Amino acid sequence: MAIDSASLGLRVAQARQRAGLTQEDLARSSELERSAIAKIETGARRITALELARVAEAVGERIEWFVQESPPAIVSHRNMSDPGEPSPRIDTAIDRFVRAVKFTAQHDGNLRSTLRSIPVFDEPTSATQTEALAQQARELIGVGPEVPLHNLSAKMVGVGVLTFVLDLGPEAADAGSVLLEDGAVAVVNGALRTGRRRLALAHEFGHILIADEYTIDWRLDSTQNSRERIIDRFARALLLPRKSLDTQWRRLGGTERSKTREAAVRTASHFRVDMSTLARRLLDLSLIDDETAARVRTFKTERADIVAHDLVVADELPAGELSREYQAAVLRLFTSETINTDRALDLLMDTWEPSDLPELAPRDESEIWQFTS
Repeated sequence: MAIDSASLGLRVAQARQRAGLTQEDLARSSELERSAIAKIETGARRITALELARVAEAVGERIEWFVQESPPAIVSHRNMSDPGEPSPRIDTAIDRFVRAVKFTAQHDGNLRSTLRSIPVFDEPTSATQTEALAQQARELIGVGPEVPLHNLSAKMVGVGVLTFVLDLGPEAADAGSVLLEDGAVAVVNGALRTGRRRLALAHEFGHILIADEYTIDWRLDSTQNSRERIIDRFARALLLPRKSLDTQWRRLGGTERSKTREAAVRTASHFRVDMSTLARRLLDLSLIDDETAARVRTFKTERADIVAHDLVVADELPAGELSREYQAAVLRLFTSETINTDRALDLLMDTWEPSDLPELAPRDESEIWQFTS
């Protein structure tokens, strides 16, 4: 769709502010005069395609962000934020993933059917309600109430949630999610360790189930507000179900000080969580006291532990992982020649090389004439 100079100028101003740049900074980076930037932002001067490309590079945005409407949930979130603050990297990443998913689903019926309507649950207001929501969530994704929840992203696809993992760096947010018209997109920071990545995704699942349209979670185990504390507990309960954890902890002798470390190492491996999450969950269930929790947080799984206890080392949700259903949809568009190589690689978020794409079957002469006649 066409966009007028005033709207385009406003987007330039928003992108500059989120990038933490002054008009002088942007002018220098884009090889424009500061007065030109000022006029562009007010809509008094048109911006050429080449100038827009330089501006986009300077502020770390994609050109499509300036000329196409963003998903409503993202627009709402950004309008609520302080316009003088730099934009989190995850904001930009989520915007790109949502656009890519919507485009791909528009052209691929299988992906459209995957993005089904997600049931909405009442927001819990107590520990009891939070534990109940975690059990309902397990039922929703087809996992028994007591078994370890592995391969969470694959199971969430069954209810319409697509997960993407991108290394955003240690200073960026842990995760974020967006509800679409049907389905949802969750983005996890691949810079986190495996256990924290799983906790981050579980946390986003909680937001999705209570229909938070758009969320950015900067750090897990938040104490900022009651909602975040509730979602934190939901995530722990989802990954560490009460009865199973209680049984495992007592069977391994976790209640005995001399056996606490071994019990923690084996339990964390069994449920694929980090020590901080395990300690907090054990406190939730009154299985340990504060002193023991502090000790558990200091434990590290060593190489000797892996050998001695025959532990499974799983790198779940590695950086660069894209939803398998989404990747398959992109490949279908490529092999049907709905999109070209560059567009396919773009939709695959530059996690694929051109050589990774399948070779297209050559067309015979009759097919060529269909395209030229």
